[in-house]
Amino acid sequence: MKRMAALALLLTAAAAPPQPPPDITVTATGGYQPVDADERGLWMQVDEYERQMKTSNFIIRDAALNAYVRQVFCRTVGQGECRGVRIYIVRTPYFNASMAPNGMMQVWSGLFLRTRNEAQLAAVLGHEYMHYHARHSVKGFRDAKNKTNAMAWMSIIPFGGLAAAGAITVAQVGMIGSLYANTREMEREADAGSLPLLAKAGYDPRAASRIWGQILAEADATAAERKQKRRKDGGMFATHPASAERQAELTKQAAALASPTAVAENAAEYRAALAPWWADLIDDQVKLNDFGATDLLLGQLASAGWTGDLLYARGELYRARGAPDDFAKAAGFYRDAVAKGGAPVEVYRGLGLALLRSGDASGGREALKAYLERAPQAKDRAMMAMMAGVKA
Repeated sequence: MKRMAALALLLTAAAAPPQPPPDITVTATGGYQPVDADERGLWMQVDEYERQMKTSNFIIRDAALNAYVRQVFCRTVGQGECRGVRIYIVRTPYFNASMAPNGMMQVWSGLFLRTRNEAQLAAVLGHEYMHYHARHSVKGFRDAKNKTNAMAWMSIIPFGGLAAAGAITVAQVGMIGSLYANTREMEREADAGSLPLLAKAGYDPRAASRIWGQILAEADATAAERKQKRRKDGGMFATHPASAERQAELTKQAAALASPTAVAENAAEYRAALAPWWADLIDDQVKLNDFGATDLLLGQLASAGWTGDLLYARGELYRARGAPDDFAKAAGFYRDAVAKGGAPVEVYRGLGLALLRSGDASGGREALKAYLERAPQAKDRAMMAMMAGVKA
């Protein structure tokens, strides 16, 4: 009986909601400082991770791109709040961003293809800032630690014979589920808190819900191309609310905030900031070998019309797949991109390679020569020069 009473006491303590933390206090240098042992321990780990990040070969150090992302972030959260935040752009072709409790933010480069304009980028950055502002990572750390300790203690207590045999008890499953439920609630809180930031900054708050519609469509396209059913993103152990549910709730909340002064999207500014990196972003995306999602993604980006950079990207996609007639189709996209204007110089390289693969050797060599003339410092100059039949 004493053991069961102790168990009941432990379960009650573990399941109790954490005490609200003190309000964030921003120091003179613009950063919040940890206030207890839990936070200091978590910060030590994150600080070490950040030291490694600083020297990573995957960090994009382009000054102009970093300045642009920081400008959008500071406009969204305010100049005072953005002080002390360090933003690292990580080159990886997936949609993600995160913010650590010590003020370190990561933005994955695949996000840039999946946010259509500055307002959508601001929606993601604002969402991650709200996690930081609400100290969600610290709350999650404490909750996980308390409940993990409780489960470890329970594993040595005979509970209907299951725990002793190494099986997970109903109580343990409940604890695990509550961890994920808390995380989902934090996501909802960050969503709700980020929309007023968008509106105050003059961005269209509807931008946030549109992102999730795009992500859902991309997942469907991947599944269709691979002749699979899209996996549901809900379930007991999903850490985010289901995308469809999330989209609907964000749409509802944005409608209450929308005003004639909060409609900026800044699509042109966004495209201009990404232009120097466009060829690299597309190359990374194509290498995912996800034709269905990438083709849909390009189609979404071209909703207002196919531009030179988008036609170049479509040429790259078809050339990479290499199915029957794909090289001829790719060559057509490249030629259209040149005619439209605005394509990166790599369009001539793509055209040359596509023509060579489709049997037009002379046309391919001429296109590669045009590439080398326009990109004398190209990293692949030696290889392209050999294929073009000229000196490097």
